[in-house]
Amino acid sequence: MESSSQDRNLPASEQKLKKARDDGQVARSRDLSHLAVLGGGALGLMWLAPMMFEKLQNHLSLQFIFDAQTIRNPLLMLDRLEIMVTVGLVACMVFAAIVSAIAVLSTVAVGGWVTSLKPITPDFGRLNPLTGFGRLFTKDKATEVLKMVVIASVLFAVGYLYLSAGLETLGALILQPSNWSIQHLAQWLKTGLGLMLIVVLLVAMIDVPLQTFLHLSHMKMSHQEVKQEGKESDGNPEMKGRMRQRRREIAQGNSISAVPKASFVLMNPTHYAVALLYDDKTMNAPRVISKGADLLAFKIRDVAKQHAIPVLQSPMLARALYTHAEIDSDIPASLYSAVAQVLAYIYRLQAAMRGEGPMPNEPPLPFVPPELDPLSNVVETTTATDTAT
Repeated sequence: MESSSQDRNLPASEQKLKKARDDGQVARSRDLSHLAVLGGGALGLMWLAPMMFEKLQNHLSLQFIFDAQTIRNPLLMLDRLEIMVTVGLVACMVFAAIVSAIAVLSTVAVGGWVTSLKPITPDFGRLNPLTGFGRLFTKDKATEVLKMVVIASVLFAVGYLYLSAGLETLGALILQPSNWSIQHLAQWLKTGLGLMLIVVLLVAMIDVPLQTFLHLSHMKMSHQEVKQEGKESDGNPEMKGRMRQRRREIAQGNSISAVPKASFVLMNPTHYAVALLYDDKTMNAPRVISKGADLLAFKIRDVAKQHAIPVLQSPMLARALYTHAEIDSDIPASLYSAVAQVLAYIYRLQAAMRGEGPMPNEPPLPFVPPELDPLSNVVETTTATDTAT
């Protein structure tokens, strides 16, 4: 279900802004482009005009030279005309290149460079006149129309005042020498163009942050959209759980190669096996280097026996270590005491095998806090359910 615009009161996320950019939707200021084109075009024209007029004047003076050679070979007139046309085309191409570069740079300055074909992809849904008529009355269109009315009014007022102040002077130019009149007229035009550019500059300074604000306002999200985006970003929880389980199984399978380095292996006889390593000179606590369940547990046991590593049956401790300790990590502090009892037994057993002491009695049954044994939690839950029944 689509969220109404009233519900969209949360800022757009980075993911939504990136998707909008990929679709070609970014903040753009037309007034900044107008300012850049008008200002850059005026500066480019002022820079090119002296050189262009000088070239044209020189070649135009050649057109009025009629000597004996010209009369004998009239095609020379065409060559001169070709030269004039070439000069004019080169000047126009340079001017067009300058204006085009400025237009591109002004567009990129606000929204950045966007590479997307979607804005120019044909959308036949826009051919519906009813849909197009409805788009004329949106908030963005109303803002655009109001802005254009204000700009036109300001330009009209500035132009009217400037023309009113200069008409009398312009009328008097016909009584002045031609060179002085042309210079005064050029200066008058440049001043008028400067006033117009100042107006467009002020409008652009307002329009750039306005367009950014309108774009971010249009990109706002509802609570439902944020939740949906979060689900899409994080993925399906069940799928993520299966992927974590698969990665855990792969890690456990790869850890078989570490079993020969273990100090001892603890087993629940039929389900779990945990291989631990401890070196009192380099390690602060015993570390789990391999663990597995079912067939993987038997594989750990077989590898341990092949390398003469002690394998002890301690169901509760094996279950607790399998559940609460990760591979290549120290055991939980709450199991230090239980593992220490097993280590003491292993040391006595190894000393007896070397002939340095008597053979120890039965393996210890270390105490494991009930909350760390997953099976005890299951038993408690089942007992409570039966009692309630």
